[in-house]
Formats: sequence, structure tokens, C-alpha cells
Amino acid sequence: MSNFRPTNRLTSFLLPPSVDEWLPQLHLARFIVEVIEGLDLTAMSKTYRGTGTASYHPAPLLGLLVYGYATGVFSSRKLERATHDSVAFRFITANDHPDHDTIATFRRRFLKEIEALFVKVLLLAREMGVLQMGTVALDGTKIHANASRHSALSYEHAGKIEAQLKAEVADLLAKAEAADQSDIPDGMSIPDELARREVRLAKLAEARAKIEARAQERYAREMAEHAAKLAARDAKAAATGKKPGGKPPQPPVEGPLPKDQINMTDEESRIMPMPGGGFEQCYNAQAAVAAGSLLVVAADVTQAPNDKQQIEPMLKSIDALPDALGEVDTLLADTGFFSAANVAACAAAGIDPLIAMGRQPHHPPVGERFCDDPVAPANPTPVAAMAHQLKTRAGRDLYALRKQIPEPVFGIIKSAMGFRQFLLRGIDKVRGEWRLVTMAWNLKRMFILCPQG
Repeated sequence: MSNFRPTNRLTSFLLPPSVDEWLPQLHLARFIVEVIEGLDLTAMSKTYRGTGTASYHPAPLLGLLVYGYATGVFSSRKLERATHDSVAFRFITANDHPDHDTIATFRRRFLKEIEALFVKVLLLAREMGVLQMGTVALDGTKIHANASRHSALSYEHAGKIEAQLKAEVADLLAKAEAADQSDIPDGMSIPDELARREVRLAKLAEARAKIEARAQERYAREMAEHAAKLAARDAKAAATGKKPGGKPPQPPVEGPLPKDQINMTDEESRIMPMPGGGFEQCYNAQAAVAAGSLLVVAADVTQAPNDKQQIEPMLKSIDALPDALGEVDTLLADTGFFSAANVAACAAAGIDPLIAMGRQPHHPPVGERFCDDPVAPANPTPVAAMAHQLKTRAGRDLYALRKQIPEPVFGIIKSAMGFRQFLLRGIDKVRGEWRLVTMAWNLKRMFILCPQG
């Protein structure tokens, strides 16, 4: 007599099955469905025309995307497959199976509406008592674009290819006009070869024109910076009565440089240096993270490889948040964000900045760690006031929180959630996708922090 449990896959259910019974009560998928059902999705649902085949409601499609990003399933084809294979995804879609084209179209179509829902999720977190603003930490991370760096084309190389193609076109035209066609290889169609080269020449001309336009913008920006440096140099000379030391700053070079590049797959992405060394085709994703809850309160994406110019845009994003979320009183950031203008911008916004003014050595001496606070300077500038605060024990303890606030968020998003590359292309679409990612992270974090979770 067998002592094994019987295995029978052919017995039908006596009663209709319910996906609600298949999923544990304390599950992230249930929490996401509950939150999304409480959001106002009128901006999405009103855009449907109501004709033809019945459409999927925005709620299950949005839940499908959010739960997918929260659990490491990003592509529309994998999401479609998960609605068949995973109980959690079946629960979110109520046992429906939207195809990958429907999912991809929904993601592209409603990026702006999803950005508005990002703030509504923060308001919900505030109501739940898991979000306290106060101190926030700002940081950036490089995320791969949906393009290879090998698809990048430099201005110099584009010129060489253009000259080569023009020479080939001239050679093909000469063969076409020749009376003797015996030197044309078998299978070659001169009209087809000419058409292919004309298409490539048009794309190269367009790429070179965009590189030249970027160079013009860069030249205007660098000329303004050059003029500001000269003005500061002259002001210092007038104040001290002495000739400034060193060589005067050199003016920028006008026109595109030979190594200026554009990517033929995603022209709005940029080649950026990576922390571990080397260069990749990336975007620079920014996030302002609230201390304690580790919820992302502001998110943005930039094309700049460094963080020096990102303080003011993030301050505007924080200032645009509803008053019900509370006020930010302290901003922590590493030395990559430091400049006198950024410190002044924080002071003008009524936020106390703690931005490292340089790289700090590891393992400082005990005497330095426990020394008395220095005397505060009289009538300090914003930079001097911040420098003094960073030297006090309270300031050092507060700044020490910076590394443990945004960096774990980036680490979990990249490693645990597996989001290392954008699916969409173009800066506007990438910004929307990054807010979708951070909203998924916020919901995942809220599920952990909420009392019933």
C-alpha cells in the first residue's frame, strides 16, 4: 500500500476557483492593489474613447507595472507571461491576461499621469504616518540607457564615413554611366547601392548637425562661465590692488570637437564615467530620500555626468510638493554637489545644507572625532556657516547619516529589484520611467513599514 499523497491534475474544481484564495493575506500584491484602487485614475480612464473592443481598466494595468518594477519584472513580454505563471500577477489582473503590446502602449501613453500619482502615493504615506520630511539626502546614480556605447558616433569619425560614402557614390555613378558594364559584380544593383548610401549620408548629416547644435550650446554656456571668471578675477584685483597671480582663464573653443559624440540609438543619452572604471551609455538618475523612512520624495533624470548642477532642480521639485507632506529643513549631499552657488540656493530656499566641501579621509583620529566645537564665525557667508556646522559634533553626526539614506535605496533598486537599465528611450520618457521605478520602491517600502505589514 502506497504512503504517498495522490497526484491528480485532471480533477476539475467543484466550485469556481477564486484568485483571492490563492494569495496570502499579507502580500505586497494585495497592498499595491489596495493602494491603486484608492487613487484617482480619472485622468487615465477619461482618455479611452469607449468604442470597439472593451479595454482593460487602468487600475490592473498600473498595478501590473508597479508590481513588476517592485519585483524585477520589467519587459512587457515578461509581464504578459507572468500573468499566466505567477499567482500574484494573476491576482493583480483578476485572472485576465493583457498582451505585451497593451502593456507597452499603456506604459508609454500614461507616463505623465504616473508622475502625478507619485505625489499621491507620498500623501498616502504621510497619512499612514510612515513619512516624515525634516532631513532628506540627495544623491545620483548612473543607470544604463537602452542603447550601446558602441552605437555612439564621434564628429570626426562621422566626417570620415561621410567622405568614404561620397567617394563610393561617385564610383557607382561612374559605373552606371560607363558603356561597358562588364566590371559590375554579379548580383550588384547600382540603384539599390546608391539608395542605401543616400540614406546613410542623410543620417550622418543629421547626426553631425545635432553635434554642431550641442557644441553651440556648450560654447554659449562656457563663454558665460569664462566671463564670470574674468569678472571675479578683475573684482579681486580691484579689491586687493594687486595683479592676480597665475595665468588668466583661457576662452572656450568654438565649434564641435573631434571627439564630440552622439548615440544613433538613443541620441539623448550620454557616455558617462562609471564608478568602477570605464565608460557606458547612461543617464544620471537623481533621488531625494527622506531620512528614517527611506522613501523617495523627489526624483529626476539628467544628461549631465556629474551632480554639480542638480541641487537647484531638485530644490524646485521639493518646493513643488504639497504643504501637507511637511517641510524639509536639512539637505545632506556629498562633495559632488558642492559649490558656493548650490549652498546659497539652499539657504535661499530656507533649507539648511550639509554638503561635503571635499573628500573626507577614512578613520579620522580619535582626538579629531571628539574635539570641542570650534567658535562660530561672525557674520559668516552661507559657505562659511556650513563649513562651521560640518566641524561641530552635531553637524558631523547628522552628515554621517548621508551614506545610509540614499545609497541603500539605489543598492536595493539596482540589485534586489534588478533595475539597471531603462527600457524607454529619450530624456522625457526616461524621467517618467524613473518616477515609476521610485514609486514602486516607495510602495514596497510602505508595505514593510505599515503596521499591518
